[in-house]
Amino acid sequence: MLTAYVLLLAVLVGLALAAPFLAGRRHGSVALHAGGGLVALAMAALALAALLGVGAPHAGLTLPLGPPGGAASRLALDGLSAWFLLLLGLSGSATALFALGHALPRPNRRHHAAGPADRAPVLAAQPLFLAGMALTLLAADAYTLLAGFELMSLASWVLVAADHEVAENRAAARLYLIVAACGAVALILAFGLLGAGAATGTPAGASAGTPPGTPGGLGMDLAFAALRAAPPEGWRAVAVLLLVLAGAGAKAGLVPLHVWLPLAHPAAPSHVSALMSGAMTKVSLYVLARVALDLCGPAQPVWWGVPILAAGVAAALLGALRATQESDAKVLLACSTIENVGLVAAGLGLAAAFRGADLGPLAALAAGAALLHALNHGVFKTLLFLAAGEVLHGAATRRLDRMGGLIRTMPWTAACALVGIAAAAALPPLSGFASEWLLLQALLAAPRVGDLAFQLVAAAAAACIGLAVALASAAMVRLFGLAFLGRFRTPRAAGAEDGPPVARWALALPAALTVLLGLIPGPLLDLAVPALRPLVGGTGLPGPQAFSLAAAEGPRYLPLPLALLLGLAGGALVLLLRARSPAGVETGPAWDCGFIPPPAHLPFGDPLTQPDAAGFAQPLRRMLAGPLLRRADRDAPDRSSLDRPGHGPPALRDPAWVLLFVPAARLRDALAAQAERLRGFTIRRCLTLSFATLVLLLAAIAWLERG
Repeated sequence: MLTAYVLLLAVLVGLALAAPFLAGRRHGSVALHAGGGLVALAMAALALAALLGVGAPHAGLTLPLGPPGGAASRLALDGLSAWFLLLLGLSGSATALFALGHALPRPNRRHHAAGPADRAPVLAAQPLFLAGMALTLLAADAYTLLAGFELMSLASWVLVAADHEVAENRAAARLYLIVAACGAVALILAFGLLGAGAATGTPAGASAGTPPGTPGGLGMDLAFAALRAAPPEGWRAVAVLLLVLAGAGAKAGLVPLHVWLPLAHPAAPSHVSALMSGAMTKVSLYVLARVALDLCGPAQPVWWGVPILAAGVAAALLGALRATQESDAKVLLACSTIENVGLVAAGLGLAAAFRGADLGPLAALAAGAALLHALNHGVFKTLLFLAAGEVLHGAATRRLDRMGGLIRTMPWTAACALVGIAAAAALPPLSGFASEWLLLQALLAAPRVGDLAFQLVAAAAAACIGLAVALASAAMVRLFGLAFLGRFRTPRAAGAEDGPPVARWALALPAALTVLLGLIPGPLLDLAVPALRPLVGGTGLPGPQAFSLAAAEGPRYLPLPLALLLGLAGGALVLLLRARSPAGVETGPAWDCGFIPPPAHLPFGDPLTQPDAAGFAQPLRRMLAGPLLRRADRDAPDRSSLDRPGHGPPALRDPAWVLLFVPAARLRDALAAQAERLRGFTIRRCLTLSFATLVLLLAAIAWLERG
């Protein structure tokens, strides 16, 4: 099976190499999107087979590729990798089908100028983006994982910077590259500390064909098996946890390094935004789970999960709050991604804490909730970003204030978007409810941990996650109401139409999966048992069918009877209304909120009779935002530009931006001003300063080595 994955990676690299030759041809982009979609679908099928135990055992595979003088690249496929590969395949196939639908020639198609997605570098970056994520998930040593992670980061940066003629997109790409580089440095340091603890002392200089398990050219073995055998302890364990939380959290969207996400998603093409939100953030969470819960060993204490839990709760609460304030559809969905990524991270942190307290069944419940929500969110967020892209194609806007009434002109898109929005709002029996319900059950079981401090932390986390879920539901209701209900706000919205048939199927397939995954959470968790093994260990793992009712113990969630009950109640209500309705159909004027009939020059009615995005958000903003967001508004350089479509960086309203990046910019300006004053600084003073810095650095290194 690993050989099949290697062949699929080779196909993706071949598609990237063929992109310059296909870009100038009439159907070149069609061939690239079709090839990428087929590869993604094959990845999902192979991952499902691996989770079901079909095929030969997944032995490791060594490739003659690696760093100079180091060990060869090693690949492996276990349950955790297969789970995220399944998610990657589902999201990648849906996004490729959407891109294919809009790349196919259509009769009576409106003429559009060739966009940035038609250029060769962007077309080449798309299969490389998919290949980087797959390589990260298949890696069995630190070198290969970092290579795949950086390939994923660089390819996604090319896609974010595709429309670089727009100043806001250039700023978003620059910030994204900075955050990605900082995350890479943090991961390199984390693996360096892990490898230093697992060093075997073999002389450096091993060849590239060194068998697995032998040290590489740096004198340390960075294979996952060797890292598991020597888990970090003491200050090294704390440093590894914080570094991997910063490195993986920077790409996943965890607070406070999430500020790139609301900027990068609007800059990228719609199908790329869907793949970034649906799959790339989950690959980063996979790196966090792999290092913090697998490679660092099962013997870590209870506090090991507290930083992950705290970062997840902060991301969930801040992302949900920002989602209620945004007026750009793609920025709103990006903030919702921050919220859901936070929920997954909170589940992983809770699992680590339960495992440290020797509560195996509860650790399996929390880790199962995290894995289930990662899969569910990957599917319905892919659907929502593709629906936002379809609205952008049809109504030519991302602004909620310029939409309205699209349920009449784009019924297919509206129906599919409603499924995704209901799942994001955690409405039963859809997929978003099942995983969030499991996470709350795990949080409510936290008092079983005997540590009083952790009990207080878990109680605060449960309250914050409950608030985040409520805010996310309000944000999703606001999104659907403003975009699809009401009256048309612009002539372009009145003339919008659904996309081509292939693009419609790209929306319908994840919508159907969202419904299906919500109805079978128990079998899905049974399927996830191999993925839970690296996170929980052998003890406390449930046997087959233990999750068949989506709960290990305590309250039970039965989605199929609930769906049947809701269907019967809805059908009975429809029959009752028809039976008591008068014969015939009577029509009357639409309710105008008490305003006079619109004049001839306002064919869509008086705009004041419909609430806008800011009006919906204002009460909640006044109640919850407080001085922090008001300070963020004050620090925004040009508030008027934020009211124009496609202008103004939304992250300037983010509290993390105000607390981290605005002070850094001010410090940069102060240092620049100080440097201007020091033009007459003598060479002797410069050399003295350099010598003092070197002495302090050597002293710090000596202290660390002695420790």
